[in-house]
Order: sequence, then structure tokens, then C-alpha cells
Amino acid sequence: MKTSHDLIVIGGGSAGYAAARTAQETGADVAIVDQGPLGGLCILRGCMPTKAILRSSEVIALTRRAVEFGLAPAQTKADLAAIIARKDRLVREFAEDRIKALHDPRFTLYEERATFRSSEELQVGRHVMKAKAFIIATGSVPSRIPIPGLEETGYLTSDDLLELKVQPASLLVFGGGPVATELAQFYQRIGTAVTLIQRAQHLHSHLDEDMARPLEARFREEGMAVYTGAQLQRCTKQGPTKTVHFMLEGREKTASGELILQALGRRPNIDGLNLEAAQVKVRNGRPLVNAEMRTSQPHIFAVGDAADVHNVVHEAILQGEIAAYNAVHPLRPPRRLDDRLTCEVVFTDPQVATVGLTEKACQRRDIPYLVASHPFSDHGKALCLGETHGQVKLLCRPKTGELLGAHLVGPEAGELIHELIAVMYYHGTVEDLFRIPHYHPTLAEILTYPAEALAAQLG
Repeated sequence: MKTSHDLIVIGGGSAGYAAARTAQETGADVAIVDQGPLGGLCILRGCMPTKAILRSSEVIALTRRAVEFGLAPAQTKADLAAIIARKDRLVREFAEDRIKALHDPRFTLYEERATFRSSEELQVGRHVMKAKAFIIATGSVPSRIPIPGLEETGYLTSDDLLELKVQPASLLVFGGGPVATELAQFYQRIGTAVTLIQRAQHLHSHLDEDMARPLEARFREEGMAVYTGAQLQRCTKQGPTKTVHFMLEGREKTASGELILQALGRRPNIDGLNLEAAQVKVRNGRPLVNAEMRTSQPHIFAVGDAADVHNVVHEAILQGEIAAYNAVHPLRPPRRLDDRLTCEVVFTDPQVATVGLTEKACQRRDIPYLVASHPFSDHGKALCLGETHGQVKLLCRPKTGELLGAHLVGPEAGELIHELIAVMYYHGTVEDLFRIPHYHPTLAEILTYPAEALAAQLG
């Protein structure tokens, strides 16, 4: 067993593998340390398993609308065990590809636990190893939130729920972010009575309010109980029934269910790394990193969910590539993370997709902007599809018309956002977007309506 490498990457998920691959391509001697199971958060417990089960709920929801489209009513019933079995099969296939890549002879893979002994040494299983640089890519774990009685009452995290094979009759969901909303809608659609409780005044509180309201409306139409602006007080249990007590508009309310999903966020998975010994500064549970993905120790980097900067896979991959380049090229000008094109997609129905600055961000940073929006309820292709919830909203600079941000809630928002990302990548303007040909009738046409409205306002 070797005792030293040019670079040691801790974690073999999306960010870690991208870092290892990037460094190895320069000829560096790279080791990956991952205690397993191999595959990474995205493949095993995040992106891929959730999208697999969401497809099942999308199909069942559409079949229930058969009459709306002139079809005979369809009787469809969900089989959660079969849905999870399909998910497991797909995850195994995805994981096999990643595991094969990690076992590539270009890398040295150690399936062991890693703990820092100092800023220069890493305990890997029974061995002590050194490297010129280290990259922490250990992903994230569900946050533990101190709600009185919650531990005693019992709850599940998203990791647990993805393995559940017996469908609950009712489910309480704590949280209003992507994980909470995707899983809440999945269970509501397959026949579980869901109650969602969110602390902020609207779902997806990091986005603008008008991006959340169409989603909340769809949830309520589908029968979900949604409470926003609610303050969780305590949890109790009587027999198999779990009850949450919360304050809403100055009054205490209660909601009960068979299970509780605690989806109040995730945190960097750094427990046990002993970052104190490495003298890596940690604040509020996350390693502090700069735009070069360096921690307080210049030769130790943190990327992906472990850095808790932008917790989406394509950003994690980019961060891994930046960190690896900087780690193996200490004498070259460093690469830096540019958050101008930060984007996110939430795979609810309607989908939510966003890139660039929100109105909240512009107001907080005192950035002048113009804004215009257009609803899907006034768009021909959306009407033909029967998908009229939501809108598209564009923000641009008042003088030049350069796009600052673009936000959609509506059908296929996760696909439509990529045209807007492409325009912003090239610093395009609303006039560019308006003049680009768009085929009729398509959902993409809707992007031209707010673009034309903004182009007319430019000075």
C-alpha cells in the first residue's frame, strides 16, 4: 500500500470523481478514499432515485385526468413496492457505471474511512497517508433539527423514505424545499394523505414568492394540506399516530399522520473527518471555502455538498474540476467559481427552474433591474397540453437589456430553462431572446413574450 500521493480525494461521488479525473488527466498520482457504499449521493440517495419514483407518480396523475382529454376513465393504483423495485434496478445500473469508473487503474481506490491526523496526514483505515493536496468531497446528510418531542415520536429522512416499501395512509412533511416538495407530491399522488408544513411564508423560500404560489395551488388542488408561515412547536405520539403542534397566524393547530418526513435541509457530511486536527475552519457546520474552493488551509479543498455552496450536481462537478486544477497547478493562475449562471430545477408538477438573480437578490444587492412575466394560462401550447399552472419571468439590466435572471414555474420548466442559460452564457439580451426564431406551437414560444415586453421598456 502506497503511503503518499500527489492528491487524495475523500469521497467518490459526482464532485469527488470529477476532481480525481481532472487531476489524473494532468498526470498526477491520484487516490480516492471512499468508505462506501460506492456511487455517491446523487446516484444512491438523491437525483436519480427521486426522479425514478417521481416518474411513477407523474404517470398515475396523468391517467387520473383521462376524462379531461376525452378518454374513458382509467383505474390505476400505485404499488409502492413495485415503484421502489424499479428505482432500485435503475440505481444499481447507474451505480455500476460509477463503481467501474472508480476502480479504473488510473486511480488508487481505498475503500476505507478517512480521518485527518494533521493538515498533512490522513488516517486511511489502519494506514497513515500523505499528499501534496486534499479534496473533501464527502457529500451531505440530513440535518437534525431540535423540535421538542421529535426524536421520541420518531421520523424518517428522505434517505429512509426512498427505501420504504409499504405505503403509509398519511404522511406529515416538515419543510418546503426541493426534497420536501418532490416527495410530498409523490406520496400525495400515489394515494397517501399528505400534510406539508413550512416555516417560511411560501414554498422554496430562497426563490421569489411568485415562483411558489402556482405550485402551492397545484398541491392543494391535488388534495394536499399545505401550511406556510407555520412555526413547529412540538411532536407527540399516541399509539401509531404521530401529531405535530404548530403555530399559524397566532393560533396553535395540530396535524396527525402515520409517518413524519423531516425534510428541513441537509448539512455537509464532515463528522469524523477531524477537521480540527487539519486546522480547517468550520462555521455553522460547513468548511469555509473561497471561489477557488480552498479551505482555510490552501492545500485542502472542499467541493460539492461538503462545501455547501450550490448543492446541485452540475455545480458539484464544476467545483471538483476547479479544485483539482488548482490543487495540481499551484504555480498557475487559479481557476475560480463563477456563480453568475447558478441554476436549479425542482421536479415537482409544475416544475420550477431558475437561473441567475432573483428579484430578492437584486433588491438585497441593490442591483437595478427590469422585470416582466407571462402566464402559461395564456399560452396556446400549454392550453393544448392542459398544463396552465405557472409563468415565466425574466429580469434584465435597464439600459442594455442583458439578462440577469430567468425563472419558470410550469410545464417542462427544467428543459426550457436551458435556452435561457445559453442566452445568459453569452451575455445575451432580451432583444436577442425575442429575435431568436421559436417554432409554433411550442412551449418555448412563451419565453419571447416577456422578452418582447422588456425590449419595449429599454431606454
